Amino acid sequence: MPRDPYDVLAVSRTATEEEIKKSYRKLAREFHPDRNPGDKAAETKFKEVQEAFAILSDKNKKQQFDQFGHAGDQGNNPFPGGFPGGGGAGMEDILSSLFGGRTPRSGGKARRPAPQQEPAATEVMLEISLELADKGGKQSFQLNGKDLQVTIPAGFEEGKRLRLKGQGSQGGDLLIQVRFAAHSWFRREGPNLILDVPLTLREAAVGAKVEVPNLQGEKLTVKIPAGASGGQRLRLKGMGLAGGDLFIEMKVVVPAVRDGRGVELLAELEGMYPQAPRAELPWNH
Repeated sequence: MPRDPYDVLAVSRTATEEEIKKSYRKLAREFHPDRNPGDKAAETKFKEVQEAFAILSDKNKKQQFDQFGHAGDQGNNPFPGGFPGGGGAGMEDILSSLFGGRTPRSGGKARRPAPQQEPAATEVMLEISLELADKGGKQSFQLNGKDLQVTIPAGFEEGKRLRLKGQGSQGGDLLIQVRFAAHSWFRREGPNLILDVPLTLREAAVGAKVEVPNLQGEKLTVKIPAGASGGQRLRLKGMGLAGGDLFIEMKVVVPAVRDGRGVELLAELEGMYPQAPRAELPWNH
């Protein structure tokens, strides 16, 4: 004979609907198979709690039990073939709220849906110009016959990656690693740009004003100091990439003077401005 459902849920016969639900939640949580794996006694008690609540949560079945007890039961399960209307639905809702949307199958743990694996991301390399890296803009490219476009933020740094959602293989994301193409005029040293500027012997000796380009294609006038040496650099702050600087590296172009008046003039000039450029070198001591 099944136990009295009031005794199973530890409530009085005058208990309210809310008191019955509260006790059911507590006991269902305590004896749930997920919390008691392999414990047959807990499994039996959990079934008993379910059956008791199926009776007391349904007004018609509760009234029938209050009048006749288990006299009308068929076997040990008061509701063969499943829980009746209101009571069964209420029990399913409570179990769902207690265990994250899962309700246990009879005789074991609730089955959890297998996690779905997302497609792996596809990685590609994209080469862009220094001008685009500096000012930003859109870059079009092709991948597996498909035309794609990515937005490059202004001041973009080489080596960073951009992501295009769902544009990779099998619907995965596309990860784009960006590198900078070589430039016709500028060399790079990190975020700094180097521009070689040839100077005549006179310009290097007496100083001059020369025009040079920046990365944006504008012409800048740079003042070359007197006595400029080959390899010496002038710094233009903030005109490089991503906050870097632009350096003007001077290259003195010396004419080949072999005889005649040119040699005399150079000798005269050397006498006027004597130099000993190797005097302080360590291997000269």
